[in-house]
Amino acid sequence: MTTTRLLPADPDGIAAAARLLCAGELVAFPTETVYGLGASALDPAAVAALFEAKDRPADNPLIVHLGDDDQLDRVAHRTPLATRLAADHWPGPLTLVLDARPEVPEITRGGHPTVAVRVPGHPIARRLLVAAGVPVAAPSANRSGRPSPTTAAHVAEDLDGRIAAIVDGGPCPIGVESTVVDARGSRPVVLRDGTVTREQLGADDDGAAATAASPGARYRHYAPTCQVRLADPGTGPDVATEAAATGLRVHLVAGSPARDIPTTVVDGPDELAARLYAALRAADDDRADVIVVETVDATGVGRAVMDRLVRAAGRP
Repeated sequence: MTTTRLLPADPDGIAAAARLLCAGELVAFPTETVYGLGASALDPAAVAALFEAKDRPADNPLIVHLGDDDQLDRVAHRTPLATRLAADHWPGPLTLVLDARPEVPEITRGGHPTVAVRVPGHPIARRLLVAAGVPVAAPSANRSGRPSPTTAAHVAEDLDGRIAAIVDGGPCPIGVESTVVDARGSRPVVLRDGTVTREQLGADDDGAAATAASPGARYRHYAPTCQVRLADPGTGPDVATEAAATGLRVHLVAGSPARDIPTTVVDGPDELAARLYAALRAADDDRADVIVVETVDATGVGRAVMDRLVRAAGRP
C-alpha cells in the first residue's frame, strides 16, 4: 500500500509534486473545476497505474493538461477552430478534442485516434504543470463512479494509499468538470457540457452521437451511495420532509432549508455547481438514505449542472 503524502501548495510542495510526476508517480492537484489525478501523459506505465488507482474503464479517454498553449502541438494536431477557442477560453475550463499525435500513447487516448486537451486556469495547477514540464493526463481524482472531488479531503476519501501525493489547494471554485468540445471541424461540437456554455461557444449542435471520444461521457458518474431524488424548484423542502416522514434519513440541496433536515442552501446554478459534489459526499458521510436536490433551468451553466444531476440520479 502506498503512503499518500499531503503536500502544501507552496514552492517546495509544487516542486516535490513535479518530481513525483516526472518519476511516473500519481499526484492529485486542484484545478478550477475539480481535483485532477495526474500522471505523465506520455508514460504508458504511469497512465496504466492511474486507470488502476481509479478503477476507471480502459476505453474512457483522459484529458491531457498542459502548462500553456504552446504545448498543444506536442500532443495534438492544431486546427484553426482550436486556435480560436484556445485564444478565447484558455487558460480555463474548456477541453478540446483533436487528432492525436503519434507520441500520445494509446492508453492515454482510450484507444481513440483523438486526444482531449486543456490548459487549466487554476494558478496552482499551472505552476505544477510548468514545473513538471510534461503533458499530464488528469481525470477527476476520485474512484470511478463516485462524485468528483472538490477538496483535498475528498481525494483522500477515495484514493488515500493508492497514489503518491495530494497537493492541497483548498476548494475548487467552479465545482463541475470542464466543457468538452470536438474542435476538429469548422464549428464546435459540444460533447460534454460545462461552465463554458454553448452560448459562449456559438455551438447549438449536440455531440451526443460522438461522446465515445469525450472523457467522462459514457458511464454513470457523479453518484453517491444514497439515492438522488430530483425536485422541482421551490419544492425541495416539501419533498424532503415527506421523505423524512417515512423514516428515511434525508439530506437536501435547495434554495431554502427544511426544518430538521441537513440542508445545503444554494442560490442559482453557479452556486449549485460549486457545492453539489460536496453535498453529495456529505450525504454519504452522514449515511443518508436519500438526498433531494432542486433542479435548475437547463440553460447556460444550468445545462451542465442538470447533466450531472441526471447522471447522479441514475437516469438515462
